[in-house]
Amino acid sequence: MQQTLGKILIIDDNEDVLFSAKMLLKKYAQQVLIEKDPRKIPFLLNHDTYDLILLDMNFSQDTTSGNEGFYWLKEILARDPSAVVIMITAFGDVEMAVRALKEGATDFVLKPWQNEKFIATLSAAAKLKMSYKEISTLKKTNSALASQLNQNVNLVTGQSPAMQQLLHLMNRVARTDADVLLLGENGTGKEVIARTLHQQSGRADKVFVSVDMGSLTETLFESELFGHKKGAFTDAKEDRVGRFEMANGGTLFLDEIGNLSMAMQAKLLTVLQRREVIRVGTGQPIPINVRLICATNMPLQQMVQQGKFRQDLLYRINTIELHLPPLRERLEDLPLLTDHFLKRYAQKYKQAAKTLSASALERLRRYDWPGNIRELEHVLERATIISENQVLQPQDFFFLQMAQPLSAEPMLQSHNLDDVEKATVMKAMGKHDGNISKAAKELGLSRASLYRRLEKYGL
Repeated sequence: MQQTLGKILIIDDNEDVLFSAKMLLKKYAQQVLIEKDPRKIPFLLNHDTYDLILLDMNFSQDTTSGNEGFYWLKEILARDPSAVVIMITAFGDVEMAVRALKEGATDFVLKPWQNEKFIATLSAAAKLKMSYKEISTLKKTNSALASQLNQNVNLVTGQSPAMQQLLHLMNRVARTDADVLLLGENGTGKEVIARTLHQQSGRADKVFVSVDMGSLTETLFESELFGHKKGAFTDAKEDRVGRFEMANGGTLFLDEIGNLSMAMQAKLLTVLQRREVIRVGTGQPIPINVRLICATNMPLQQMVQQGKFRQDLLYRINTIELHLPPLRERLEDLPLLTDHFLKRYAQKYKQAAKTLSASALERLRRYDWPGNIRELEHVLERATIISENQVLQPQDFFFLQMAQPLSAEPMLQSHNLDDVEKATVMKAMGKHDGNISKAAKELGLSRASLYRRLEKYGL
């Protein structure tokens, strides 16, 4: 016989009623728990969850008014507003039934009950509970997906050998369920890669949840990742679903995982090994099924040797390692990347998309990009806003401090007049953040003369 009623909790001070109901319902339910003392309700709700709760309306202290039942109904709903509660009474009072429904009960049954009608009432209530769960899941999923709308995974492209190697590995890994560790400098696009792996996986129609582990304190770690029960600690004013539970069925991205303390690493490892979480303030394990992607810019292997990162946790998270190249190692991809960002910011600021002159692109190629793609985004957004040129010129990027290129040292040591003049022009432009008028004034030149020198030296 199909068990469709889930987990049921029955509270009634009549032991005959409890055992009679349990014998009837155990054929239809996954589990039936019985309790004769309503004062244990808070404990039961704090340590477990139930699909259906059957609550007697009249207990030994008050056998006719139903007030005690209404009190406990209110207590149950305060702890779990989505609880499905069916009130039971031996007194067929219509007014009491209406009041129970108004105060949040799902339905109302009389005892002694007719077995078929009793099962039908509970089946209808179980379907209602299932719809509550589906709505809740959709809300969480939609909320998480909404935060992704401004993310763009079209950046995962490139003709450089470094990117071609990365893309080849990604294509092999994405459709598996293997846990992935992304390694790379800050700003190389680790979250974009993680989202791309998710979208190319068998979990693409499920949720992608991102967590910045570097921002989590010891006190918030468990609550944020595993969730908590209302009242579990001072600021726990409502039940909270943890990120693991929210990502169930989908992908969980843990960024900056190298920043975790040893204590936090131990808690994370326990969850990954058991594949279940326990919300803070409860003792009930919740099974989780997530594809885990972690990322860091820190040398985890070296940290393991120094005793700063658990070797067993590293083994758990790095089934596959993907190394993201810094921008200076994939300069062949600059045209694709700059075109993408210039179009994005043109749309953002409602203007025609700007383009780069050949000399401006060459200037960007000669920069070292310590901030990688994130810095490139910032640079192009700033140029889009500030520059009056439709075709961006080298002088539109003097805020990059280009007075310090890789070739700067030999240039400054040279006594060649052209080298000296070029260095002086670069220094003036850098000092005045690319402002032509101010730089020309300091150099004692007209704007036209300065433009000619910028063109002469490819600046």
